Amino acid sequence: MVGVLNLSEGSTIALHAALHLGKGQGAPVTTHSAAEVMKVSEAHLSKILQRLHKAGIVKALRGPKGGYVLNRPLTQIRLLDIFEAIDGPMKFNSGSITAPNCETDGCMLGSLLNEVNKLVVQRFELCLSEL
Repeated sequence: MVGVLNLSEGSTIALHAALHLGKGQGAPVTTHSAAEVMKVSEAHLSKILQRLHKAGIVKALRGPKGGYVLNRPLTQIRLLDIFEAIDGPMKFNSGSITAPNCETDGCMLGSLLNEVNKLVVQRFELCLSEL
């Protein structure tokens, strides 16, 4: 069954990677070790971490003891920040049928889609520290 909310593989990996870095308590995490723990492609994770770096969410540390660390405290990184760094601004669709095409006084789905959108926004406003 297809879900109503589908996150890209990239944003899902990014969310998990940021949480993984947060568990490292400031110690640099290599792309290789994170990819092994998360069971994802190291090349794909590397590209995702580069995007998170460009967005200022993570910091890349060079050298033999380098890796990635969060660039801000867990209390200052929202799930939405991570999602938008990978997939761009979150957009919501209120329905696929415009009101003039509905034969009733309102959409047959009522306020369902708006309620779902509000729940998604509430969840994505959470910070990593709240997970």
